[in-house]
Amino acid sequence: MNYHFRKAELSEIAPIWEILQQAIQRRKEDGSNQWQDGYPNPEVIQKDIEKEEAFVLVDGETIIGYSAVLINDEPAYEKIEGNWLTNGDFVVLHRVAISEKYLGKGLAKMILKCIEEFAVNNNIYSIKADTNFDNIAMMKIFESSGYTYCGEVYFRGSPRKAYEKVLAKQD
Repeated sequence: MNYHFRKAELSEIAPIWEILQQAIQRRKEDGSNQWQDGYPNPEVIQKDIEKEEAFVLVDGETIIGYSAVLINDEPAYEKIEGNWLTNGDFVVLHRVAISEKYLGKGLAKMILKCIEEFAVNNNIYSIKADTNFDNIAMMKIFESSGYTYCGEVYFRGSPRKAYEKVLAKQD
């Protein structure tokens, strides 16, 4: 297994969309409302890539995971019902998805670790994220990866569980 986390390219929208469609279907089968309203979609992926916020996890040349990674860019996080752990710069992760063929290998956690490295490399020591109330798998990943539940934020009218992880500053 030769895993690597890197920025996505416009030519990669199709395989990324395939992974997200698998995740959308899994959410549906789990009885979740998350991602069941036409979001995310290929246009969202294209915008992520154009803004250089789209990242893929690859095994050799094969795209096996996806995440959008943003810096200080989540207006919904300004109105939290609760409290963030920090108020400075932060990295946000959205749309984490793993290819069906690679489930159960801890790769979502690997993506979170890669995002932590990205943050520290940009001298940012806070990662913020959110997930749907019924996405038990993602909540477990956040909790086992050292994230703290901070409260609720609202996206497109729906409440979401908000998490933050404060990273240790490197000497």
